[in-house]
Formats: sequence, structure tokens, C-alpha cells
Amino acid sequence: MINIIADWFRNITFLQILDFIGTFAFAISGIRLASAKRFDWFGAYVVGAATAIGGGTLRDVMLDVPVFWMHDGFYLSCTGLALLWVILLRKHLINMHNTFFLFDAIGLALFTVVGIQKTLDCGLPIWVGIVMGTMTGAAGGVIRDVLINEVPLIFRQEIYAMACVVGGLAFGLCYMIGLPTIVTHLTCGALVFLTRVLAVKYQICLPTLKSEDDIE
Repeated sequence: MINIIADWFRNITFLQILDFIGTFAFAISGIRLASAKRFDWFGAYVVGAATAIGGGTLRDVMLDVPVFWMHDGFYLSCTGLALLWVILLRKHLINMHNTFFLFDAIGLALFTVVGIQKTLDCGLPIWVGIVMGTMTGAAGGVIRDVLINEVPLIFRQEIYAMACVVGGLAFGLCYMIGLPTIVTHLTCGALVFLTRVLAVKYQICLPTLKSEDDIE
């Protein structure tokens, strides 16, 4: 058993590590919001799983490749661990509000990196990678918000999906000038995270589209 675990750690790639951390982070963010709506444990698990794997599922379907979580039970197990973590620490949920925001921002950043790299590995151009990276990062949050009956975050004024685009553009620049892959990944992820955090901290929002009533 120990040898199996050791082999698994030896074979794991940096991109897979990012994927696993992002899965756990997004699952926690979804479960936390489900708990605020007083969902039962199963409902919270469904919301957490949808948040964690929703964007990647849409990405893989559009790329016409095997859906990632159907070939690796870790992703659904990771959501179960996230649920257990939230259950055990439920008394501290209110005090950990900022922590959950950071988990969501981390998941957004890491999934953007994973989505872009997987698209490039399929032989598609970088601009498609940016689109798929944004989808991987943001679509899970859309599904989460729909399930808990909230207006999806990307349709509000907050900088969310746009943070993925900013990081994606940085990824494209690093990719075109030939920087090492790990530097490209870290630069992209850091920019997504910082863009999201700074936008919330300083209340930076995109302008809203005014209706005819507002114009008059």
C-alpha cells in the first residue's frame, strides 16, 4: 500500500497538483454557500461537486476529450473530504468568511491555469485556451449559484470571470515569449488571484449596461 502511494506521488505532475488543490478549494466554496442556505449533507455535497467539476466537465466536452473526473475517483472523493472538513468546522464558518473567499479565489486561479494548459495540450491555439481557461474557472461558480438560487457571480458587477481573462492574457504572453511552463503557470495563477482579491478589496467593478429608463 505504501509503495502504491509512493508511486502515485512520484508520477503526479505539477499541473495535477494545481488541479487537486483547485478542486478542494472550489468544493469548499460551494459547500459553504450551500450550508448558508441550510442544505442537507447530500445537497451540500452535490453543490460542492458541481462547483468543483462543473467547469472542467464543460471544457472537456467542448474539447471532445474524456471527462477528467470519470477516470479518476479522486475528484469526487476530494469533494467528500471538503464536506467533512466543513461539517467538522461548522461552528467556525462565520469567523472564516474571508478564508472561504480565499479558497474561491485560489480555485478560480488554479482552474484557469489547468484549463488553458489542457487546451494547449490538445493542439488548439492560445486564444481558445484563454476561453477554455475562463470557462474552467468560472463555469463551476455559475452552476453553484444556479443551484443555490442566486444570480451567478459573473453576471454581477464583481470582477470574477474577467480575472480569468487577465490571467489568461498573461499566460499567453509568457507562452509566446517561451518562458518555462512552471513560470507561466505561476504567473497566470498569481494574476488571477491578485486581480480577484484586489477587485473585491478596493470594490473595483465593471460598468453596468444602462437600460433605456436610466438613459432618459
